[in-house]
Amino acid sequence: MTTITQFVVRKNDLSDGRIATQDLSPPSDGEVLARIDRFALTANNVTYGVMGERIGYWKFFPAESEGEGVIPVWGFAEIVESTHPEVPVGERIYGFFPMASHLVMQPAKVSEGRFVDGAEHRAGLPPVYNSYTRVATEPGYDGDLDDARMVLFPLYATSFCIYDFMQDHDWYGARQVVVLSASSKTAIGCAYAISADASAPRSVGVTSPRNAASVEKLGLYDEVLTYDALDNIDASIPTVIIDMSGDGGVLGRLHQHLGDAMKYTSNVGVTHYDANTMPRGFIRDRSEMFFAPGHIQKRHKEWGPGVFEKRAHDFWKDTALKSRDWLTIHREEGADAVKQAWSAVALGKTPADEAWVVGF
Repeated sequence: MTTITQFVVRKNDLSDGRIATQDLSPPSDGEVLARIDRFALTANNVTYGVMGERIGYWKFFPAESEGEGVIPVWGFAEIVESTHPEVPVGERIYGFFPMASHLVMQPAKVSEGRFVDGAEHRAGLPPVYNSYTRVATEPGYDGDLDDARMVLFPLYATSFCIYDFMQDHDWYGARQVVVLSASSKTAIGCAYAISADASAPRSVGVTSPRNAASVEKLGLYDEVLTYDALDNIDASIPTVIIDMSGDGGVLGRLHQHLGDAMKYTSNVGVTHYDANTMPRGFIRDRSEMFFAPGHIQKRHKEWGPGVFEKRAHDFWKDTALKSRDWLTIHREEGADAVKQAWSAVALGKTPADEAWVVGF
């Protein structure tokens, strides 16, 4: 019998969380028990909670109590018990886990480099979240990048998707891209991609006054503005918006300012989850929620197996190495540390140039 520890939150108040325990029986035939070593906590996980009902993030790791949920995280784990002939004890894996100490899994579609968790309740969920990397066989695997991988890979993979999506649509004819919440890590990933592409539109990063200096120091955006200076954005040229915050007030003001010049808005994140109701002035017919797993599935069909993964991995690794210049990762262990880190992230108290890697 194994006792697992997990962190559960109130679905209607993500900042309200508690530590819970549960006894698990030994794995059944074909199952494995993974001990979750550590995982990252960023604003990305807040988005998982906010979109939990709409996209289905609460379904991955269901909580026992009504009204509560387990936030999904990206991390590393070790197989500590196994009844599956192809997944041995001691196997180290990377992927999508609950904010917990352990997870029972049902490996399926096992290959040399990965397997899928074939648990029945996950069958209809986006495949990208059900796939786990077997790092021992991964070409070029570098354990020194584990912390950066947990923090940045899910974000920079999304960044790569957004950039690739915009490029695939020829930037909707825009000559200017406005990135809201420009200090967020996903936004910075987009900025790395845009700045490396000489054919991309000029970029304008919009951020809070407290983050303006650090965003300017990155040298990735052609122009950096604060939210009180939205009227300084050139409304005479075709513009696309990449929105990382979901702040309805900001989007409404910006859409009104740009008018017909606003060609498309990609709503990516909802870190300002208490302000994401879109007001009058928001142009709905040229705005759409961006769902990275959907874009990945599209590219799988167009590019063939493994091509997207290689391109996204190469992009992540390159940008992760560059990000060492500005990113500080705090590494802590224990239930109290998990609770403290989540509180800091959920309440927006973690500075943009910092991140958490924690474990029970």
